[in-house]
Amino acid sequence: MTRATTQETVLVSLRSDILTGRLGPGDQVVQELLAERYGVSRVPIREALKTLESEGQVVYHPHRGYFVAELSVADLLEVYRLRSILEAEAIRQAVPILGDDAVDALAELLAEVQTAAGAVDVIAMTAANRRFHFAIFDAAGLPRLSRILRQLWEATDAYRALYFQGPENRDRVAREHTRMLSALRKRDAETLVRLHDEHREHSVGAVSAILAARDR
Repeated sequence: MTRATTQETVLVSLRSDILTGRLGPGDQVVQELLAERYGVSRVPIREALKTLESEGQVVYHPHRGYFVAELSVADLLEVYRLRSILEAEAIRQAVPILGDDAVDALAELLAEVQTAAGAVDVIAMTAANRRFHFAIFDAAGLPRLSRILRQLWEATDAYRALYFQGPENRDRVAREHTRMLSALRKRDAETLVRLHDEHREHSVGAVSAILAARDR
């Protein structure tokens, strides 16, 4: 296995540990223990941690090491506000140029989200959900915009996983995605923007309530 492939594998494993709560908010990331558990040297772990630090998923404290970022309502609101602006632009650019084949492919991605939700597989649902949304965003043909959106999404994966843990939230996602696909089939960009906004607001509201309850 090449160094690049090893680093990618470690990055996927670290993301999974954060998504599932194996590494929870505020936990120290002990590189020696991870190296032993993953069966790798500390080099790919350090590189993966630098990537996660750039995304805001871990923070580095001098003389102490890396820690999983704490979840906060203020951080959530800031990222989702930025997403609302950028995603609306991506949708408006993408809808007029999405062909019927692309829309049919989105229906298949929607089914993948629903299958993962039914299996209560938060990691698979998180990945499928991302593929569904970015199939729309990437169709805009604005690679810089897509790159920024990916960074924003990666910075809030832990929040998204927290949201998907609730059965009522998984059901809501399925309903909201179905309405999005319907708007897309009609090439109704403004309705799709509105549905994305509502989709995002529901997530923000639910996660904010969970975090507020934890702080009490």
